[in-house]
Amino acid sequence: MTDAPTSASRGAFLRRLSALGPVLGLVFVFGLFAILKPSLFLTASNLQLMLLQTSVVATAALGMTLIIISGGIDLSVGSTIALVTVVIGTAMKQFAGDADPAGAGVALLAAGVGVAAGAMVGACIGALVTWGRMMPFIVTLGMWGAVRGAAKGLAHEQMVAAPGSWLTSLMVQPRGAMRGALLAPGVWLTLFLAGLVALALHYTRAGRHLFAVGSNEQTARLCGVSVERVKLMTYVLGGVFAGFAGVLQFSYLTVGDPTTAAGYELNIIAAVVIGGASLSGGRGSILGSLMGAMIMTVVANGCTKLGLSNWVQEIVTGAIIVLAVGLDRLRSRAA
Repeated sequence: MTDAPTSASRGAFLRRLSALGPVLGLVFVFGLFAILKPSLFLTASNLQLMLLQTSVVATAALGMTLIIISGGIDLSVGSTIALVTVVIGTAMKQFAGDADPAGAGVALLAAGVGVAAGAMVGACIGALVTWGRMMPFIVTLGMWGAVRGAAKGLAHEQMVAAPGSWLTSLMVQPRGAMRGALLAPGVWLTLFLAGLVALALHYTRAGRHLFAVGSNEQTARLCGVSVERVKLMTYVLGGVFAGFAGVLQFSYLTVGDPTTAAGYELNIIAAVVIGGASLSGGRGSILGSLMGAMIMTVVANGCTKLGLSNWVQEIVTGAIIVLAVGLDRLRSRAA
């Protein structure tokens, strides 16, 4: 008679632990580096820097969360971010010229073109996955190289300098009259987008359909869900959020760089999985992905403050990715 209540309580405990895991992980790594190097790690400027560095990965992780919940994957997101920075820089040069600073309208138009470029990449991936019946891993692996090559070709394999505009201030800490904003505009943009996606996931029919497709595609189809349309729109949205991440990356660099964001796809996927998403689909949360992105940034920043070499940081990052996948398997078995 006690087996059912025991199983139910164990399941409830595992769900709570899975939800709190990313927060506890962030508290642990933050506290670790705060103890080891408080004079360099616990400074206002360093905390602001970590938030800025996290915003790019976190914004792209919003789209990756949707894709992984649907049961897919996107290995081309880093290349897409690089392409978007090049598209924005090229568009601003075309619209405003090299001599004059770009006006607000020109900068907004260039940012829109960049986000549209990201959406087009997502649409191509979605079309190949849904209509072409190809595996997401293979499609996005191919797009990883193709999109990076397109970025280099468009930029003629060099940096794309662009006229100054408000775009380059998105990743600058507010000063003077704007000091009351506390956080840089790019960080606020990430939090705003995260709030929209979280609400859409949990309070709209599209969000329920996304979880249904990721949990069991055949059952979702029998229940009347248009699986192909859900997958296509998921990859388009993934491209859109990669486009917004590209806008923030352009603001951070102030130039279009076809070589930027190399390896970001691993950090983004790791952030989503650390945040509680399952690589087999059907599970994930926006808050968890934000916490996962922050964990990746804190680890990289803390290693730098400890004076560790780049190769040590890469080993640590790789170990975190393997650990994240291992935790995903454990969560799946527990479920």
